[in-house]
Amino acid sequence: MPAPALALQGADDWTGRLSSQGYCIIPGLLPQDEITALNAALDPDFAQTPFSIGGFFGARTKRFGRLLVRAPAARRLAEHPTVLGVVQNILGPWCDHIQLNLMQAIEIHPGEPAQMPHRDQDMYPCEKGRIEYLVNVMWPLGIFSEDNGATRIWPGTHGAAATAELPSGAGIAACCRPGDAILFLGSVLHGGGANRTATPRRGIVVGYSLGWLKPYENPWLAYPPEIARQFPESLQALIGYRQHRPNLNNYEGQCPSVLLRGGAPGPLAAVDALTPEQAEIITAYVRHAAARNATAQAASDSAV
Repeated sequence: MPAPALALQGADDWTGRLSSQGYCIIPGLLPQDEITALNAALDPDFAQTPFSIGGFFGARTKRFGRLLVRAPAARRLAEHPTVLGVVQNILGPWCDHIQLNLMQAIEIHPGEPAQMPHRDQDMYPCEKGRIEYLVNVMWPLGIFSEDNGATRIWPGTHGAAATAELPSGAGIAACCRPGDAILFLGSVLHGGGANRTATPRRGIVVGYSLGWLKPYENPWLAYPPEIARQFPESLQALIGYRQHRPNLNNYEGQCPSVLLRGGAPGPLAAVDALTPEQAEIITAYVRHAAARNATAQAASDSAV
């Protein structure tokens, strides 16, 4: 399945800022009225969703996923070309392809205290400090301010610094407006801010991860084949209907996108999905094995 076409204009500059600070705020990525309309479209879902349970998610915070079906306009966020360009720059060297890790709408209500500072990469029991596993993007649905719970970030706490002791400072509030995007690495320390105002603060977090990791939101339950068939191929691939070499995430030994072409097929032949290096090794092995077998067969024939 083809990878999404990436419009990389400006992506390299933002990649540099993201890599050096652990976060960056890109202004005006989408028109403000487009975000306002998306916010309004999600009103019923926010109203119907109960408050979260647990100290991490927040007792005065609402969260829900499956945004690609709840609000089709959210697809613009998931596939924004500048964002995908930055994410590809950060994660691309470490995987065959990137994937959508989650899309989650968040509403922090008045009285919610600041979330515990954390690093999203810590959900994975992997080596820390050498590579990045995640890039997250927070899209404000309203104004993010110091008082209403804007995402708090501790610049410079990413990468190798993620293995150091926690900083003592309060971090910075990522204040911005609808249409802006806050990008932050999975290794940077961050957390939702305290809402000290009288109105809720809303945002959408879109996360991307290495294609060989288990995603935060199960995409095949959120977007089963009968739903995913309605998406463009680029989005189908991004949510996980794509094989990751070598042979990961397959269906009956083939790319899971086969389920999106006319329904579940009959018996299938397993097909190698290898990196070029692996394919070269396998080809050489098969060739040498065939030569050895031919030599052995010739020796056996002459001895008869």
